[in-house]
Amino acid sequence: MHHDLTNGNITRSLLWFAFPIMVGNLLQQFYNVVDTLIVGQFLGKDALAAVGSSYSLMTFLTSILLGLCMGSGVAFSIYYGKKDSVRLKNSIFLAFCMIGGIALLITAIVFAGIDPILCLLQVPTDIYGVMREYLWMIFWGILATFLYNFFSCLLRAEGNSVVPLVFLGISAVLNIGLDLLFVVVLKRGVQGAAEATVISQYVSGAGLLIYTLLFFREFCPRREDMRWRQEILKEILHLSSMTCIQQSVMNFGILMVQGLVNSFGSVVMAAFSVAVKIDSFAYMPVQDFGNAFSTFVAQNYGAGKKERIREGIRSAVRTSFLFSVGVSALVVLFAKPLMLIFVKPEEVEILNVGIRYLRIEGSFYCLIGFLFLLYGYFRAVKRPGISLVLTVISLGTRVALAYILSANIAIGVDGIWAAVPIGWFLADAAGYLYYRREKKKTL
Repeated sequence: MHHDLTNGNITRSLLWFAFPIMVGNLLQQFYNVVDTLIVGQFLGKDALAAVGSSYSLMTFLTSILLGLCMGSGVAFSIYYGKKDSVRLKNSIFLAFCMIGGIALLITAIVFAGIDPILCLLQVPTDIYGVMREYLWMIFWGILATFLYNFFSCLLRAEGNSVVPLVFLGISAVLNIGLDLLFVVVLKRGVQGAAEATVISQYVSGAGLLIYTLLFFREFCPRREDMRWRQEILKEILHLSSMTCIQQSVMNFGILMVQGLVNSFGSVVMAAFSVAVKIDSFAYMPVQDFGNAFSTFVAQNYGAGKKERIREGIRSAVRTSFLFSVGVSALVVLFAKPLMLIFVKPEEVEILNVGIRYLRIEGSFYCLIGFLFLLYGYFRAVKRPGISLVLTVISLGTRVALAYILSANIAIGVDGIWAAVPIGWFLADAAGYLYYRREKKKTL
């Protein structure tokens, strides 16, 4: 289960380490995708639109915690690569206290501001009540999301990507069973779908916490490790805050796009909610490969093996490109069958909009695959601010062009979809130019 990424064949090590992360995050998508599938088939179009639109909001909220955990995970990986157990344990204590406090704060804020949030998202009145009911329950899972992501990043920092996968697999299967029980059998509607998701999230989050305490005692801070050390806290804050802002900016941009999509009505909302799930599944593996690549770079950066990092970059680019091209071909060719998994055949308008989305965006997954590698690299070499800049370029372009192009009657909603790959390309170009300029200094 443990992979030392500072030794051995680079491509094999990266793939063995990345594969459980890929599978795990694909399972994690089941939390919302299964809701979407069952809700779409058993509760109808309005419920589908409400649950699907909630996905963008929850992705934005949890991205704050995910970014903080990922940034802290880089610090853990660097200390692990240096074999500095004292700083590692202290950083674990400091990061847990900081991110746990933020998770509690976010939970309080969203419950207090649920109605203003729904108004900001321009939710149509016909689905307002359904979406509010769903969100009120799903917000209780924010703390579970923190627990799972924190301990997943901790275990992955030392090369263990299998245990998080196991717990997530158990949780995903449980989520499917509870969805069928609460929605189909007990007829609890969208609230039942949310309840199934929250229970499953706590199984994975609390389960991973208990497992780490029992079987990875070397990560448990002792009394002498539980103190505030300014230099370690400063490094954690630098890495995690930049990564958090990057994740938040990325998902806030998506949230703004969701608001624009909502303005086109429930048909486009429903199509977008389904297509974006398929889209997430399609490029999730290259995103996870970028995160695995980040751990690889961070461990070797801590160990001072910079030539190995150079070799790893070449290997990662080849692997990501080949995978992305293959997935693009599958999504473009099978766009309609993929939509039909979630949408009934008689919903012709929803199908047509969703198919168009998938064929436009799905043709360019190699661009986002390269972008995820850039994110992971700059985060690992202690330059998370560059990842943030690239995110601003990508999302800023996407949001601006989405509003501009969709306002043109001849282009319409297709302008929202076309804005995405343009943003990816501009961010890739900027990131590559910066990497070339700073390559000698960094490596």
